[in-house]
Amino acid sequence: MATLKYEQIADWIRARITDGELAPGALVPSQRELCERWGVSRATAIKAMDVLRLDGVIDRERQGQGFRVVDTPLARPAGHRASGNSRLAGGHPFRRVGRPGHEEPPPQVAQALGLGPGQRALRRDRLVVLEDNTPLTYVSAWFPPDVAEQCPRLAQSGPLAEGTTHYVTRRTGRAPARGVDLVTVRLATAAEAERLERPLPLAVAVDLHTAYDAGGRPLVCEEGVTPGELWERSDEYPIGGTG
Repeated sequence: MATLKYEQIADWIRARITDGELAPGALVPSQRELCERWGVSRATAIKAMDVLRLDGVIDRERQGQGFRVVDTPLARPAGHRASGNSRLAGGHPFRRVGRPGHEEPPPQVAQALGLGPGQRALRRDRLVVLEDNTPLTYVSAWFPPDVAEQCPRLAQSGPLAEGTTHYVTRRTGRAPARGVDLVTVRLATAAEAERLERPLPLAVAVDLHTAYDAGGRPLVCEEGVTPGELWERSDEYPIGGTG
């Protein structure tokens, strides 16, 4: 399916941010500049800005003149990535934990990624926090070898302002088409409790989220660990028919 013009513009800006051409706090090209460069209407330029704003990549400049790259990108806890859910609506501030590295994932992640014994995946950890900077969710994102090879910036420390989903899609040409979420409850490990700044024993909800492309190949598996009293999931859906 062809990419719409406003999506192309948004992806171009994302790429400039990820490549360091637009640093945090920098002004992004104005609507007028975008119209001239891309030969589009003002409405198309506005729509591209709306896409980036709703995804938490840019924010309106304080003086109201244009948009700037956010200083602190948002991240969502693992799971619940239904179509239409934006980072701005479901995201929180976060901080990176440790350095990305290639490791053998735990069995449930290896199974989701289709990896055999001894195979490694690229791991990126983040700690999603609340407004008062206290931990909400400890998330480990695991990327299969084929994705990690095509997306070298995943192996670098620091956040990707455009978001890993958009970065992986842009680099591989493979967009997430299906997500599978599995929620379980257990006691936290000592390492997880330390990250969450909670004493043991600690009951946690674990979201295991796997995103697949249209061909059924896994793009990422995220394991999010949240203290039980902070975990919440709300769904709204139509009910029809009789039975």
